[in-house]
Amino acid sequence: MATRLYTHPIFLEHLTPPGHPERPDRLRAIARALDDEAFDHLDRVEAPRGEEDAILYAHPKDYVERVRAAIPEAGIARIDADTCASPKSWEAALTAIGAAMAAVDDVFDGRADNVFVAARPPGHHAEHDRAMGFCLFNNAAIAARHAQKKHDVERVAIVDFDVHHGNGTQDIFWSDPTVLYASTHQMPLYPGTGAVGETGAGNIVNAPLSPDSGSDSFREAFSDRVLTAVEAFRPELIIVSAGFDAHHRDPLAEINLTEDDFDWATGRLMEQAGRSASNRLVSLLEGGYDLQGLAFSTAAHVKRLMEG
Repeated sequence: MATRLYTHPIFLEHLTPPGHPERPDRLRAIARALDDEAFDHLDRVEAPRGEEDAILYAHPKDYVERVRAAIPEAGIARIDADTCASPKSWEAALTAIGAAMAAVDDVFDGRADNVFVAARPPGHHAEHDRAMGFCLFNNAAIAARHAQKKHDVERVAIVDFDVHHGNGTQDIFWSDPTVLYASTHQMPLYPGTGAVGETGAGNIVNAPLSPDSGSDSFREAFSDRVLTAVEAFRPELIIVSAGFDAHHRDPLAEINLTEDDFDWATGRLMEQAGRSASNRLVSLLEGGYDLQGLAFSTAAHVKRLMEG
């Protein structure tokens, strides 16, 4: 089984203020973890720059122009209380989109069975016309639309195990039964969405977890709600919003997972991809803010992708 990794130095040039949790060191920590000899056979490819028109797969043109206008010529600009941009953020965001779309192409064209994209800024909080939660554009949503437009995919499942609910992805696909969005997340917690009763067109499946939940609660919710929904949906492609901030070391939440839980969840999603999607799985980095927890969890996730 071939696993491809996309990343790019431009992602380190999306700058945030000192002390901001979504910082370039996150990708440096992942790079160090993946330098281990266990990842010698990982197919490493530089992420391509995406076309600006691809942003319109998930966001309206006036919103795209507002984000572009917010990019500063120098220093760091705040788009909202949590979301920042620096002079290279536009290029970083376009390259994150390009990597997500290239990953979709790879799994459909046979260049890889699965792909992990280590990019920033992340995307799952970016709503149809609103940047928030460290996110400018919704990489997972754009990748799903790309699969539908270029590869004639009828059903895409986006599975999100970030500890924060992916309100942006839910917002974009709220009325679209061709895309399943299934999420485990802590609740109550930012951004305040993700209740069980939020079901969209029957294509939204939320499995909120209480603070101080651990492995047993996570695995039960993931099995009973997320995997059951994915199995019934039978997607032709699985996209993972892979946030690792449910790790017990993470400073932004109180879900006490370990890297073994991410290994387990990855394995279960790969099994489902094997049943309905010819093994096609694309994983996009979202959150994870303790550098050690992020590094260990990402390594477990990618190792499972490589092992099958």
